[in-house]
Amino acid sequence: MHVFALGDSHGFGKRVAAALGTALAPHEEREFEDGEHKARPLAEVRGGDAYVLHSLHGGPAASPNDKLCRLLFFLGALRDAGAARVTAVIPYLAYARKDRRTKPHDPVTTRYVAQLLEVVGTDAVVTLEVHNIVAFENAFRCRTVHLDGRALFAPRLADLEGPLVVASPDPGGVKRAQLFREHLERRLGREVGAAFMEKRRSGGVVSGDLLVGEVAGATVIVVDDLIASGGTMSRAAEACLARGAVRVIAVAAHGLFTGGAAKAIGSPALERVLVADSVPPFRLPPALIGSRVEVLGAAPLFAEAIRRLHEGGSITDLVEGG
Repeated sequence: MHVFALGDSHGFGKRVAAALGTALAPHEEREFEDGEHKARPLAEVRGGDAYVLHSLHGGPAASPNDKLCRLLFFLGALRDAGAARVTAVIPYLAYARKDRRTKPHDPVTTRYVAQLLEVVGTDAVVTLEVHNIVAFENAFRCRTVHLDGRALFAPRLADLEGPLVVASPDPGGVKRAQLFREHLERRLGREVGAAFMEKRRSGGVVSGDLLVGEVAGATVIVVDDLIASGGTMSRAAEACLARGAVRVIAVAAHGLFTGGAAKAIGSPALERVLVADSVPPFRLPPALIGSRVEVLGAAPLFAEAIRRLHEGGSITDLVEGG
């Protein structure tokens, strides 16, 4: 088995390799003056099992487009070098939010990315908490492994006392919040309430202020797949507090923290924000990290998925939240 990590995913890759009890396989990456690049494995991969780790978030050194090209080219190079099986391990999968047409002639970029990965010979794709798991699985013809964030975040919430409610910040995330709530109930051995927020987006404008569910007197955990500008989370938090919630904690696998996220995350409406390290929080002021934002390590989860894929073991508990 060979585990590679490209570009600025090298640090995350080292943590995954350490959890596997191995070292990252060597490779070369070169930049050319006109912006083109190349990457090639320096390990002999012929007949072997190769895993390529690359998170496709933008910045600070490269865009999602650059990173996607690097990943595609390297996967193709591994296949050309004779690797028997090639797996793309993508902690944050770019373009997964555009998984359906909401306007005439809209692109369905989730499917296009899937086709690109498959055409270079990718055998399997492993990722964490995509926007819509059904759309993700339907987009691919190769094997997909969708890792669930419930087992990652629930232990950090096990010490919460008093009434609890798990809320979705929009109707589209109700199923994710429901699964998180059920997982938390099993872990805590007590009932956890449910709620969701109305949300409509058109032309970049978000509207809708209806909150469904009883949150008065409770700690509310707002669960989403990602935080971009933070507006959706802070909006949901303010609505919960207005309806009598004691405090609000935000949970999201991916912290993109774009635009005015620092202001939204620093809002007194949010007591705490939990994210995974699938995207480094480089856009946030350092003062927010640790004090308001807690970054949880997902490397052991990815390492276990790689181990089981390599050994042919069951991954059911990994994809169902443990």
